[in-house]
Amino acid sequence: MRLLERGDNGELRLTKRFLDDAISEIPPYAILSHTWGDEEVLFQDLEDGTEDGTARKMAGYVKIQFCGDQAWCDGLKYFWVDTCCIDTSDASELQHALNSMFRWYREAAKCYVYLSDVSTCSPDDKSAWEAAFKTSRWFTRGWTLQELIAPTTAEFFCTEGKRLGNKNSLEQQIRDITGIPSEALRGGLLSDFSIDERMAWVQKRNTTRKEDKAYCLLGIFDVHMPLLYGEGEAGAFARLRDKISKDFHRLADLRSVDPRLEKERIEAAKGGLVADTHRRVLESLDLDQWRRLPESCRLWVRGDPGKGKTMLLCGIINELERSIVANGHRDNLAYFFCQATDSRINSAAAVLRGVIYLLVHRQPRLLAHLLADRAVPEDDSVAWVVLAKILQDMLGDANLKATYLVIDALDECVADLPNLLELIVSTSSERVKWLVSSRNTVAIERKLRPGHGLTEFSLGSGTNAEHASLDIDGYIDSRLSDLASIWGALPFRDRVRDILRQKADGTILWASLVLEELSRDDVESWHVLRIVEEAPHGLDALYENMLHEIERYRWDTDLCRCILATVIVMYRPLHLVEIGKLSGLPEHIATSTANIRKVVTKCRSFLTIRDERIYLVHQSAKDYLSTSSLLFPCGTGRAHRGMLTQSLDLMSDKLRRDMYGLNAPGFPIDKVQAPSPDSLATVKYSCVFWVDHLRDSISDEDMPQYDILDAVQTFLEKKYLYWLEALSLLRAMPEGVIAIRQLEGLLVRADQRQLTAFVRDAYRFALSYRWIVEQAPLQAYASALVFAPTRSLVKMKFKREEPGWLSTKPIVEADWNACLQTLEGHGDSVWSVAFSPDGQRLASGSNDETVKLWDTASGIYLQTLEGHGSSVWSVTFSPDGQRLASGSNDETVKLWDTASGECLQTLKGHGTLVSSVAFSPDGQRLASGLYDKTVKLWDTASGKYLQTLNSHGTLVWSVTFSPDGQRLASGSYDKTVKLWDTASGKCLQTLKGHNDWVWSVAFSPDGQRLASGSYDKTVKLWDTTSGKCLQTLKGHNDWVRSVAFSPDGQRLASGSYDETVKLWDAASGECLQTLKGHSSSVWSVAFSPDGQRLASGSYDKTVKLWDATLGKYLQTLKGHSSLVSSVAFSPDSQRLASGSYDETVKLWDTASGKCLQTLKGHHDLVNSVAFSPDGQRLASGSYDETVKLWDAASGEYLQTLEGHGDWVNSVAFSPDGQRLASADTTVKLWDTASGECLQTLKGHGSSVDSVAFSPDGQRLASASRDKTVKLWDAASGECLRTLEGHGSSVDSVAFSPDGQRLASGSRDRTVKLWDAASGECLQTLEGHNGSAASVFSLDNSGGCSYSLGEDKTWIVCNSRNVLWLPPDYRPSCSAVQGRMISIGCSSGQVLTIGFSRDV
Repeated sequence: MRLLERGDNGELRLTKRFLDDAISEIPPYAILSHTWGDEEVLFQDLEDGTEDGTARKMAGYVKIQFCGDQAWCDGLKYFWVDTCCIDTSDASELQHALNSMFRWYREAAKCYVYLSDVSTCSPDDKSAWEAAFKTSRWFTRGWTLQELIAPTTAEFFCTEGKRLGNKNSLEQQIRDITGIPSEALRGGLLSDFSIDERMAWVQKRNTTRKEDKAYCLLGIFDVHMPLLYGEGEAGAFARLRDKISKDFHRLADLRSVDPRLEKERIEAAKGGLVADTHRRVLESLDLDQWRRLPESCRLWVRGDPGKGKTMLLCGIINELERSIVANGHRDNLAYFFCQATDSRINSAAAVLRGVIYLLVHRQPRLLAHLLADRAVPEDDSVAWVVLAKILQDMLGDANLKATYLVIDALDECVADLPNLLELIVSTSSERVKWLVSSRNTVAIERKLRPGHGLTEFSLGSGTNAEHASLDIDGYIDSRLSDLASIWGALPFRDRVRDILRQKADGTILWASLVLEELSRDDVESWHVLRIVEEAPHGLDALYENMLHEIERYRWDTDLCRCILATVIVMYRPLHLVEIGKLSGLPEHIATSTANIRKVVTKCRSFLTIRDERIYLVHQSAKDYLSTSSLLFPCGTGRAHRGMLTQSLDLMSDKLRRDMYGLNAPGFPIDKVQAPSPDSLATVKYSCVFWVDHLRDSISDEDMPQYDILDAVQTFLEKKYLYWLEALSLLRAMPEGVIAIRQLEGLLVRADQRQLTAFVRDAYRFALSYRWIVEQAPLQAYASALVFAPTRSLVKMKFKREEPGWLSTKPIVEADWNACLQTLEGHGDSVWSVAFSPDGQRLASGSNDETVKLWDTASGIYLQTLEGHGSSVWSVTFSPDGQRLASGSNDETVKLWDTASGECLQTLKGHGTLVSSVAFSPDGQRLASGLYDKTVKLWDTASGKYLQTLNSHGTLVWSVTFSPDGQRLASGSYDKTVKLWDTASGKCLQTLKGHNDWVWSVAFSPDGQRLASGSYDKTVKLWDTTSGKCLQTLKGHNDWVRSVAFSPDGQRLASGSYDETVKLWDAASGECLQTLKGHSSSVWSVAFSPDGQRLASGSYDKTVKLWDATLGKYLQTLKGHSSLVSSVAFSPDSQRLASGSYDETVKLWDTASGKCLQTLKGHHDLVNSVAFSPDGQRLASGSYDETVKLWDAASGEYLQTLEGHGDWVNSVAFSPDGQRLASADTTVKLWDTASGECLQTLKGHGSSVDSVAFSPDGQRLASASRDKTVKLWDAASGECLRTLEGHGSSVDSVAFSPDGQRLASGSRDRTVKLWDAASGECLQTLEGHNGSAASVFSLDNSGGCSYSLGEDKTWIVCNSRNVLWLPPDYRPSCSAVQGRMISIGCSSGQVLTIGFSRDV
């Protein structure tokens, strides 16, 4: 911004422009609010005409002079006036100013409102000017809206410069004129007002430019967007609403609870705050000093249970709130209240969700850090890393206001507390201050680092105890006054007060509980003294007394005990509709929330109800009740068993198919809305936590009881699929996957083979289809059941639920294969994978320039590490798992914090791409292999370069340390492996024997052997002492990209360009297993630390996790042995032909899926197949440059059409079957009877990938890699026209059934529709995620409604998703005919799926 400066002599001059982020440089200033009139002084006028007096002669100068003089009187040298402080000729400056103006008004020391149409000589006489004030033009203009709301205070002046009043003194009149609520006028948080309410404030206002009516609201909503004059009022408002909506929904998705509402509930539950008594404690605490001193960046309020820490923090928050409002919202405040008994608010991730939510609420522009490409998982157990990074970025924002973060009850944060404490310490600074409370806990004290910016305030010791006691005395007096207002004169009031003070002994919770007892409806005034006298000292004794008091409800004692026991063992607060059945209450009580409320009210000493949920009054109550023999005579295990039994009964009764009536099998979860009443209301808790109760119902020595296990088995066999659907509807699929895995672990010691087998199958089922059931709940009955193996126990039990609209189901594997799950999410090839040392996480580096972290148990994506400027070739974890190294094509290595995702260091100086990185076993050094023939060693602590190992003849592709860290192995394009001494850098030996590049090297766990994978398609095992080649492992059909030893050294894994992973016996060299499933080359393999899983990263953009145990999996499907390149239906749809890279053509029965014949004769891969119109012949085009004609009935070879000089990419019969077209870089037309080449059509500049005859056979279309489509006269061979417009290769063409239009699909991700007569492009269809490699001619009159979706992951019906295709069943090619879809897969499988009706 630019200011005006008034000199001592009254002269004015413009200052330099101050940068917005240089806040400390901007001096205190006044600001003018006014309406524009004639002869305003602009920036150019003031800059050009100040010295000769021209500007002073202009009418608008009066306002400038007034503002300067008034500011001078108020002790301010600087002031701002919009007319002359903005250079409107500079479009960039104008855009910035209009987007920043609200903030400039808010941060002004004084705001003067100059009303040019209000005149009076008697400002003290309101009647003389009030009428003019109410009709002033200032209240009708758009931009003055934010000038009214933004300043903390604004003073109003008449045209004579006389002061009329300010916002406070004129509040009533301003509110009546504008309709703006007092809270907004007083500086309240604008985000507390709804979007529609704020929009309404501008409706009756006018602006000179139509668009400004929307733009003047930018500050009101704290959004920043470009001003596009000319878009019109409607366009401007549409953009504004869209921006607000996107921000609002992104923020709403983040929040799990609103900390402001939690604070209100806490204050209400604890009887409200007593301001005067808390103020004494606050004075002792000296908040101002904590805020002011730079070295005091963390304040810890600690004390024993019940000392009033939470109430004190509520008071502190209120004080900070008042101060911030008075200061014009120049500071931020965010807070959170932890509660161990509430799973929504007892984790570090929940704390960050709440804090981030309030920070953005205070300073909306911080939302930019949330809107980055960071999906926040809903599950708090995996969301921490993402949330921590977001908060760190927000707190490091250059424009962040001074920020105060308050967290109550840190000791009740039961998940990730150490990480939260580390974050608090690492982010606290002079600008970001944390205030936290907890019990006196050594672990918290150590993490908060006393003496390093930490100030402690202990409630209950020394001087502070006196102030805390005064606080309790005031609280007791206030509550007794409230009771006296009910009873009138309270007998023995002083005596009651003294006893309460003495027995409370500084514990405000004790006083609160007793005073709550006194407020019961059945307590009379004459009972009070006796109750107080009988109340025991100390919290535990008081709790015991209260528990025995429940016994007086002689008819309801058991009911109260049931409720209390249930609340103690629950994992989150239960809703009234949930607890009735779960606690085992009688039916007539359990089904009535009114009756449940009555029972809970009888337990009011321990329980409270908020928002229809039941909470414990305090964590100390749970601590006491958990050990009570009255509630748990045999421990809590029996209560957990009861919760489990009730949960199973409830779910068995309630769960069914399509709980929410979605009907459509592909209905997306983001459009699901729970019905009213919610059919899942009573089972929400049970669905998520039933396995946890099973776990906690047994001790380490005990086994689950057989009757319980029988109930579990019955539930799973009858309701498992419905449970998965319910989990999806509840957005709890990750928890479900983890639960079923946990259940499998619990059954290890149980002699329940049938149940164990079902649970193992159920876990594989959940792992394989978690993602799609999470996205579309009803796919549990569609894709999951259809594609699950035929012998899957889940599939067999729920066969009745398979889709009735499938007439032909695809043939699938008989059993689960070795692939446990496929992780999708990368946008390009995956070059490298690595397990964390504990096996819980997996890192993947990709050509999409990112590193992703995954949870290996559930397959959930945890976070994306961004920062590299090119492909990430290599990733590896440090030995302690706390850091991750990544090497990139951008010539750098980055070190990342695996908890926060923060980039710790960037190691530069390579000068070329980094192909491989490896940590030393002690984590102190890092090796990087380089394209420049060298290996570099780095110090991981300092990032300092240590030495260069230089001896290879060309680029180094792989490096690895020996297990003792004393040697380093490197594999190179020079066909050798070198062993180095890591201390001296000396090359110890060179291992020769490979015939081509060495891609990968790996030491055995004992360091005695070394494996190397090579471009020569082999793996070699070497003796690391002698350098002798022990054996050569052969079996891969293409080069070996990656090798890895199992942790026990007995097995070796290799990943190859042949799309497979092989497992070898490291002693004998025998190939134990070949793992197939990737649709492209495998670039990286890694064993999990326990050796039971194997990860592989592929060019197909996926990561696969495999079961690395042996002897379980057999491939049962018969199909092609390599990728299927082309499929085609016979005209009657009864047969299907497929051509493959395995050089064969297969004929299939579409009804049974059975392979009828295999046609052999080509000498290279088959590119294209096509049936003749009568279905009697089949043509195939091949890379061997020939076309073959076959008898489609017998499979007999008829003839070979020779003459092409390159690969045959496409074949097509004419409608009468008498001619055949085939294409390489040319198009050839053949006589199908004689085999004679009739003509060769030339003109394309590159390969022709597709040809198609028009329905009348008179024209031929050809699509080429030269980006064009050509139309030919099929009789003469004349090129009729060339259709241009695609931006990349055209892969497919097809005529419409009437021949009037032509469709072309291209690698530019579009489909174009052309007029076949004129060649005009009629339409361009956009939206494909990849190449539009295939287009079909669909005859709508035939009722065809099924096709593949744009990204080929769904089969769609009438443009609606109906059946999801798992990764292993996605098409490399496809064909559609009527209601039949054929899919050829990269694995060689061919699927035919038929539909009986539309869905």
